Amino acid sequence: MIMTKERYAIGIDLGGTFVKYALVSETGNILFDGKLPIGSSATREDTLSIIEQSIKNVVDKAVEKDCKLKGIGIGTPGVVDNGVVLGGADNLDRWENIDLGTIYSSKFNMHVYVDNDANVMGLGEVTFGAAKDCTDVIFITVGTGIGGAIVINGQLYSGFKNRGGELGHLTIKHDGIDCNCGGRGCLEAYASTSALIQQYADKTGKDVNEINGHYIIQRFKENEPEAIACLKDHTEYLGHGIAGFINTFAPQKVVIGGGISEAGQFYIDMIKEVAFRYAMPDCAVNTDIVSALLGNNAGCLGAASLVFKTHKYN
Repeated sequence: MIMTKERYAIGIDLGGTFVKYALVSETGNILFDGKLPIGSSATREDTLSIIEQSIKNVVDKAVEKDCKLKGIGIGTPGVVDNGVVLGGADNLDRWENIDLGTIYSSKFNMHVYVDNDANVMGLGEVTFGAAKDCTDVIFITVGTGIGGAIVINGQLYSGFKNRGGELGHLTIKHDGIDCNCGGRGCLEAYASTSALIQQYADKTGKDVNEINGHYIIQRFKENEPEAIACLKDHTEYLGHGIAGFINTFAPQKVVIGGGISEAGQFYIDMIKEVAFRYAMPDCAVNTDIVSALLGNNAGCLGAASLVFKTHKYN
């Protein structure tokens, strides 16, 4: 029997404050990782240089460990089409019309795959995490906003030219409050952690800057009425949105990520109760709702999985 040597990829997770990087095996083991800061005044050129240095750090470690690299995966904020960031990353200087795929494939002579950061996190959960071995998955990350990813038949789906997949901007109230996207009544405006914090601050009179999701969860566990009411509203909105996704996609799993998803199984159960109450039974019969498993490693693992899912090996 011929033994095949394990394959490896570089995973790059670009955020607003750090570039995280990792050397990842095809089975999801992280052999080496780290991060480099992006200063608040970093220019576009600075950010590109930091990404390059991050990749170089992993290449050097791969050489040291005799790991054969099959490519580079990059998760980035913004709208991405065919390796090019078209725009939509407000926290990074002039992060638009940048062909990341060509820039780094020419520098490192490797295949480079680029996608939106939320898409990458979702693919990571399908490849290595909570939805491993599933082919049809909805991934939602609940934080300052609501991001997400759609996986159909094992492949990321974001509509024509990657312009869709904005799960946080499903309209749930036609006459609702304004959303940062320019629309009104979006799921993000009602069910993000930011919305939960604002609602709690309004109910209690506390300074919004002194509250976070963990604080509200703790007060919920202590049976504070305001926290109970706010978390109930939050999970009602989120559950309604997820019911719509279930009716549309009939996924095997809905995976919920973001810091608040780590509150405990009770949080997932609250969302499940609402989602399955309003989802069509025939659509939901094969669906489970679970919390994400990869945590802070989701971005790098997901970026590496772009290589493993896309690259055709000899």
